[in-house]
Amino acid sequence: MTSMRILTVGTDGSHESMSAADWAAREALRRGLPLRLLHADCGERPAPPPHDVDLPGRGVLDRAALRLSYLYPSLEIIARRRPAPAVAALLAAAAESETLVLGSRGFTGYSGFLVGSVALAVTASAERPVVLVRAGGLPEDERARAGGAFLPVVVGLDVTGPSDEILSYAFEAAALRGTELHALHAWTLPPLRADASGVTVAPGDAARRETLRRRALEGALQVWRAKYPEVRVVERLLYGQPGHHLLKASTAAGLTVIGRDIDADRLGRTAHSVVHHVTSPVAIVPHT
Repeated sequence: MTSMRILTVGTDGSHESMSAADWAAREALRRGLPLRLLHADCGERPAPPPHDVDLPGRGVLDRAALRLSYLYPSLEIIARRRPAPAVAALLAAAAESETLVLGSRGFTGYSGFLVGSVALAVTASAERPVVLVRAGGLPEDERARAGGAFLPVVVGLDVTGPSDEILSYAFEAAALRGTELHALHAWTLPPLRADASGVTVAPGDAARRETLRRRALEGALQVWRAKYPEVRVVERLLYGQPGHHLLKASTAAGLTVIGRDIDADRLGRTAHSVVHHVTSPVAIVPHT
């Protein structure tokens, strides 16, 4: 997997894509990267070219680039149009980028995302991190108060599986914002079972299981604490379903980070719940 030193945002002129572009512009500035605005358009061309091309009639891109250049004059902006189906174009762009940013519509009267089929397909298959940004998100939503400190970054971890790619992204995001990282792991006891005689058997020592999970969480964080000593880490070991706890934590987060198995062809149950319902931008980080 290779990537360019660039951040890409998909844009189609919609309100949600402009919110995503605005968030992506601020993130590109934080990371010191150029921002590529990408518009996918099949048009009537028989086959897409192998690389980005400049084409006439780029009204959507021009309007987005003009707005962002006015708001963020120091940002390097590259506007590109790819004559290809949206999912294919965005997946190709994700493979070339450090991060791909997409927009999602907020539910009316309900805090959360309405994630379209294109965004879901890209998020479930991208080789690089994908960030979903809710329509209507404002720069001040990232901070505890106007001009104040950034809200914490929340990362959801499964300590029984790989976590380095997820923690790398989460620690860097927290360091760039100068904010806390809340590392959350939720666990549950296995269900009760019956032995051969039909007698219900307890699932084991809950206190011991909790201790083992806590040690695993501390171990997963140890290397990254040393690499990012400036980041204050809050460990949160919680009993219950991870999706439920991540949704609660996201209400006070500036960014929520979760993982996705890169070999899976779809989002898992927890990731699916998070991308649809959290109130903060969500970064979905593929891991091996």
